[in-house]
Order: sequence, then C-alpha cells, then structure tokens
Amino acid sequence: MHPMLNIAVKAARRAGQIINRASLDLDLVQVAKKQHNDFVTEVDKAAESAIIETLRTAYPDHAILAEESGESVNESEYQWIIDPLDGTTNFIHGFQYYCVSIALVHKGIVTQAVVYDPTRNDLFTASRGRGAFLNDRRIRVGRRDRLADGLIGTGFPFREKDGLASYCDLFAEMTNACAGLRRPGAAALDLANVAAGRMDGFFEQGLNPWDVAAGALLVTEAGGLIGNYTGDSDFLHEGEIVAGNPKIYAQMVPILSKYTRVNKAA
Repeated sequence: MHPMLNIAVKAARRAGQIINRASLDLDLVQVAKKQHNDFVTEVDKAAESAIIETLRTAYPDHAILAEESGESVNESEYQWIIDPLDGTTNFIHGFQYYCVSIALVHKGIVTQAVVYDPTRNDLFTASRGRGAFLNDRRIRVGRRDRLADGLIGTGFPFREKDGLASYCDLFAEMTNACAGLRRPGAAALDLANVAAGRMDGFFEQGLNPWDVAAGALLVTEAGGLIGNYTGDSDFLHEGEIVAGNPKIYAQMVPILSKYTRVNKAA
C-alpha cells in the first residue's frame, strides 16, 4: 500500500472509532445547525480533529481542505480533502449509513482515496493507477449494460430548496428509466458502492469537493466513469456529479445533461 494511503487509512480508522463510540449513545451527542437541514455534531468535529492530527503528524507541510474547519493556508502541491462524517443526518438518527471520506489531491489530481464505513467495518481504498479495493479485495463496477436494469443512487437537494422543482422532474424521468432509484444519504458511500458494483450509477447536484473527491477515484479505479451532468470530466468543483459503469453512464448523461447547471450563467 502506498505510504500516503496508509496514513489516510490510519486517520480514517481513528475517526471511525470516535463515530462508533458516539453511536452507542446518540442522546448524548450535541447537534448544531449550520443552515437549514445541514447539521454538524461534536462527533464530526472530533473525528475531523483526529484525522487532521494524524495527517499533520506525518505530513506537516501538506494543505488541508476539511468540511468543518475549512481550508488551511499551507502552500503545497499536496492537499488532503476530508469529510469526517458524510451522512451526519443519518448518524444523528441512528440510521446506519454514513462514512469517513479522505482524499489526497496532488497538483489538482486525486491520487489517493479512502472511504471508511465504520458501521460495517468496510474499508474502500484506491491509489491512482493501481485499482480500487474493498477490505484488500479488488472491486469492479457492475456489469449491467442497460439503464432499465440498473439500480441508481441519488441525493435530493436539501440545503437550498431552489432547484427542487427541476430535480423532481429529473427524479421522475430517471425513475422511469431505471430499475430502482435509491437515496441512502451519504454521497461518498454511494460512490464507493458504485465502485463495488452494488449500485450501477449515481447522480447528485449541490455537492462539495469533500463529498466526492475520494469516491470519484474509487469509481474510476474500479473501471467506471465520472463527470458532471453534461459528461465532462470537470466535476470536483462544479457541484454536480454522475458516476457509473461506462454503459450505464453513457445512458444517464443524455437524461442528466438537460438538467445541468454548469455554465448556465455563461
């Protein structure tokens, strides 16, 4: 395993321990509201601190972009992108679908990825050019080649409700096009499940880099494709994403491209 990936795994497992401990008594967890329907808990913050401490100890010069604490000012060609607890709303309710997401970006390209599901002790890892793994076993995207047979993941707009009306149109269209649409509530874990072939595709808008950076590398290293709604590869900072095995991806893009918000202003 790449040494940087090794450190990321160590960090993710530390965060997972904090999350699992807290999950045993959710009544004690302090919850604050960042904005409408966007929650943060002391657990998010404690998990993030543990991750940052682990990474900083190994790589003091690296830059960091983390969901709760924002962006560090370090000038470095390496940047860690961290979501300490993706699926906070699920976590608060004891709905066991959430994860830790850690990605390393080198000169703008994601090179290492860890998505850790602490409930199931599932560790998804990828290094650029070396394939994707679940608990050290190689994973591949699913083989289904018809969208009509595909199980597709998504997420509803939840922060800003603008865009909900057009999303509902998209939701209806995609529901008609595929075998089943699922919305489990943690994009990083959804992408990991696409990489493992458990879902055939995924799409969502309004996401941040820390939601998708690690999952995106898992998908591409597992033989899948990833992009924004128009099928362009620039998705990390565009706020919309589509992922899937190549055949499913190619059938999703024509539906999604009508709903893109990228470069609408231009």
